[in-house]
Amino acid sequence: MCTLEKRGSIFILTLTGLDEHRLNPPLLDSIQSALHRVRSESNSSSTALITTAHGKFFSNGYDLAWAKAADTNPRLKLMASKLRSLVADLISLPVPTIAAVTGHASAAGCILALSHDYVLMRKDRGFLYMSEMDIGLRVPAWFVAVIRSKIGSPAARREVLLRAAKLTAVAAEGMGVVEAVEGGAEETVVAAVRLGEELVGRRWDGQVYGQIRMAVFADLVSAVRFDEEKDSDADKVASRL
Repeated sequence: MCTLEKRGSIFILTLTGLDEHRLNPPLLDSIQSALHRVRSESNSSSTALITTAHGKFFSNGYDLAWAKAADTNPRLKLMASKLRSLVADLISLPVPTIAAVTGHASAAGCILALSHDYVLMRKDRGFLYMSEMDIGLRVPAWFVAVIRSKIGSPAARREVLLRAAKLTAVAAEGMGVVEAVEGGAEETVVAAVRLGEELVGRRWDGQVYGQIRMAVFADLVSAVRFDEEKDSDADKVASRL
């Protein structure tokens, strides 16, 4: 699951345990509950949020084994809906957000990392990896919207989405995907705290910060709010009329 602690003016959300931090409903609900606490406690003072994880993985994406355990696909739809809601909360959160990526971040786990304002990675382990091409899954339009909003170069987006490149920290920094590269897990979190304290020191109005972020990423906000499954169902109904 996850824990949330506050160190001075910085919230640190940690995905706990040594597993792959697969994004199933219990974990997504736990993270979203932590974000609600950050939102409720950030009204009176300037603060920032750091998201990190224990173990080899930041997150290895959706819990596909859990999804495939059912005879039909509502479980995958449920995970997608919950992740969209979580990312919407991150985009509207009235504090700067930093992902301290201390392990592999794959597929939906990569999307979770990129949904933060800043991404820091450890140099000695881990990669950002959109695995959908390799495992034969369609990339949702809102995933692409996250990639487009956070990766400026068309060539870099091609590498990430159409070649399923596994980006090391150094490669990701060279593409402008990550803010900084650090030596190991501890150094990455320390650097994230240092960046968070620098941002908190600006004493910005959190509500203004959140509103400006949503304006900057207006296309992403629209994409996250758009339910592809409902729209598809509506189209099917309309085609039969």
